[in-house]
Amino acid sequence: MNIALLLLALPLSAFQTVEEPDKLIARYDTDRRSLMRYYELDSPARRKRLEQFTREWMAQLGKVPFESLNTTGRIDYVAFHNYLSHELKQLELQSRWAAEAEPVIPFAQQIIELEDSRRKMETMNSKATASKLTRLITEVTKAKSRKPADKIAAARAGQTLATLRTTLKTWYSFYDGYDPMFTWWVAQPYKDLDKALEEYEKTLRPPAGEVVGNPLGRQALLNDLAYEMVPYTPEELIAIANKEFAWCDREMLKAARELGFGDDWKKALEHVKNLHVEPGKQPELIRDLAREAEVFIDEHDLVTVPPLARETWRMQMMSPERQLVNPFFLGGESIIVSYPTSTMTNEQKLQSMRGNNIHFSRATVFHELIPGHNLQLFMAARYKPYRNLFGTPFFTEGWSLYWEMLLWDMGFQKSAEDRVGALFWRMHRCARIIFSLSFHLGKMTPKECIDFLVDRVGFERDNAAGEVRRSFAGGYSPLYQAAYLLGGLQIRALRKELVESGKMTNRQFHDAILQENRIPIELLRAALTGTKVPLDFKPAWKFYGNQ
Repeated sequence: MNIALLLLALPLSAFQTVEEPDKLIARYDTDRRSLMRYYELDSPARRKRLEQFTREWMAQLGKVPFESLNTTGRIDYVAFHNYLSHELKQLELQSRWAAEAEPVIPFAQQIIELEDSRRKMETMNSKATASKLTRLITEVTKAKSRKPADKIAAARAGQTLATLRTTLKTWYSFYDGYDPMFTWWVAQPYKDLDKALEEYEKTLRPPAGEVVGNPLGRQALLNDLAYEMVPYTPEELIAIANKEFAWCDREMLKAARELGFGDDWKKALEHVKNLHVEPGKQPELIRDLAREAEVFIDEHDLVTVPPLARETWRMQMMSPERQLVNPFFLGGESIIVSYPTSTMTNEQKLQSMRGNNIHFSRATVFHELIPGHNLQLFMAARYKPYRNLFGTPFFTEGWSLYWEMLLWDMGFQKSAEDRVGALFWRMHRCARIIFSLSFHLGKMTPKECIDFLVDRVGFERDNAAGEVRRSFAGGYSPLYQAAYLLGGLQIRALRKELVESGKMTNRQFHDAILQENRIPIELLRAALTGTKVPLDFKPAWKFYGNQ
């Protein structure tokens, strides 16, 4: 028989090869990004399409012969399956939230349909569309009279409404001016509808200065802990935070006594807060502190820092508006400096300077730069970059927080003022676990969270409000704030297992972590120890003990 004819007679599946998990992950990520750009707006259509997409990829992954995979392949498989399962749960949660918001914003689907029609490039009927917008104005007015009494439901609806206004503007801008009949018919109804939506949104917003969050409940926390592969309950994690807090209290009292303040640690903290540089000098301070940390890790041979990573980190200043929710500096490829601007009130200027004083900054500049987030992101772009999809905060934030603990243990904080600055942040991380988990368990209100940071950690009140607002604004997972210290404790326990036992040097350990990229820490442990995880892998590593 002719070979060419034989090949044509074979089914297509005969030519398909099963891809390794890393190739699947990279292709999934690319496909998902395309899908998300097309289905830009959260809608039933997007959720349905994403569910179909996710289940298709679950089936694709299931074809991979797991038992033939090496250690890395098995870790990739388990991490990817874990990710896809979590995606399905998140889609279910989003659908439930949309259903809860429907009575407050019953007209939402009609606005979504306008954008869906544009996205599908359907023919515009301008006259009919103008009538539809006019009817929508009446529906918005009716909905406004039924504003929910519950502040949390109202705030969530307000956020959705803000998104709908942006969607409507995008839809309108696509046609306006390009289609003369559209502008003739639709311009005024659009303006009237946008005004009605804006007025309704204002009634749903919380009062100025009040922080309103969305407590998710214990089961949601347990679901996210399972996804992050952390085999502890929320209550157990709060207990760990309280133990770490007790250590901080003891160390803070030692530093306060050394500074001559006896057992009044808050006076010691006030002393340190007032040791700030004058306006305009903060960039120089950050530069010098960054260089000091680099010298320290070089002298102690702690981690490999590629010359290009040292050369290319940058600095920028944070806007006054952003400082309302980020009162301290941020980092990554660039360090974003939070310090007063001329447009702030005198009280705001003082709070910003006190909250970003010399010794607070000394304890965290390296958290943001080298060897923290800057080095981490530099390496993540070059080693197993497909794992960036998993992006767990227990790895991302845990890595940088771990360095705060390690450098403390190695004597980087020289003076009592340095130790007070470092302890402020350690207490802050303990407090984050306590207040964020307690909030989602329904045991603390946002106001109680703010008071807790002021009274127990020594925050400036505006900074505490910004911290809590940032925590509950909805852009973070409910475990994000807890992940700093908990992830750091995980890596610290792993170092004890591998470095203090003599199996690896500090440099080997830290380089190996960076070259594995962002995966749950228990899977990182499997990678560093060469453990072949099973197909039915379940997290079981109790990392907190004799720290």
